[in-house]
Amino acid sequence: MTDFSSLNNADILVTGHTGFTGSWVCHALKSLGARVHGLALPTATNPAMFTLTEVEGLLESHILGDIGDAALVLETVQRLQPRAILHLAAQPLVLDSYADPVGTFRTNVLGTLHVLEAARLTPSVQGIVAITTDKVYANDGLGLSFTEHAPLGGHDPYAASKAAAEMAIMGYRASLPSWQRAMVIEAARGGNIIGGGDWSAHRLIPDYARAIASGQPLSIRFPHATRPWQHVLSLVHGYFILLERILSGTATGTGEAWNFGPELDDCISVEAMLHRLGTYWHAIETPREPSLLHEAKTLSIDSTKAKQRLGWQSCMSLDEALSATAGWYQTALRNPENLTKLTQNQIAAYFARL
Repeated sequence: MTDFSSLNNADILVTGHTGFTGSWVCHALKSLGARVHGLALPTATNPAMFTLTEVEGLLESHILGDIGDAALVLETVQRLQPRAILHLAAQPLVLDSYADPVGTFRTNVLGTLHVLEAARLTPSVQGIVAITTDKVYANDGLGLSFTEHAPLGGHDPYAASKAAAEMAIMGYRASLPSWQRAMVIEAARGGNIIGGGDWSAHRLIPDYARAIASGQPLSIRFPHATRPWQHVLSLVHGYFILLERILSGTATGTGEAWNFGPELDDCISVEAMLHRLGTYWHAIETPREPSLLHEAKTLSIDSTKAKQRLGWQSCMSLDEALSATAGWYQTALRNPENLTKLTQNQIAAYFARL
């Protein structure tokens, strides 16, 4: 069990704090007593969890800016002097990466480099937890669960950009002794996230919520694609374990990569996922939409390392995650004024199980 005591009163910079995961992170960090600072672009959707759950009021500082701007990132980190950085900022959408591959690489690779370099040049920073994705692996389509030592790759600009970001992280990590810089760089590779507050386009749960609100069917591209589904708080839990290790001085060496994924029983198809979600909300029509885009049939990651060495284990089953997610969106549609409290209650309930 991790008590996260090192996070209490620690200055932590969160990049991408205006996004879906970033908003959950800010609420959870604040609940543990951290002093939370944010650097991100303005909210990308309307509505947005950041505004609906009043995240700005939780922050010590709220900086709007692009991590593609190296000077801004360096000035921000050196002015705030955080003890740790949780790097979430990214272009996270596969379909958007096809529309703007150069912009995707700029944000996901150069942006990550800017954060790494700013941290290297700021002695207060004890470490970084850099968030990538389970899609960094070279998926051969055989359906095997990837361990952290599996080859990296990417069949689309998003996956390739995240794999390239991992290469940058590894290069910086290996160079820290040459720079005589005592710092830890952890990389967290998480499975598919669900949870209330995501309003991004071309994502399954937000599209489901929009379909219900509009009374329209939900077209799906790959109904039989199998993915590792888990609640956003399961990943936040893993990120915080890594932050705690950095701030407590118990992290190993200069850092490494970690998988955070659900049990194999929770790796189910898109079609099965929507069927189970319907039991907590209501069923909708899901016609198939033909697509020429590449999509791996199966994707799962092996989290044995995180379980054995970090003591990490998701505290929510898939059904519990679906129930919490459905409840969040139902509240958003009917009583949005209650979302801040609901979000805080879901965080408290999750961490009470640890």
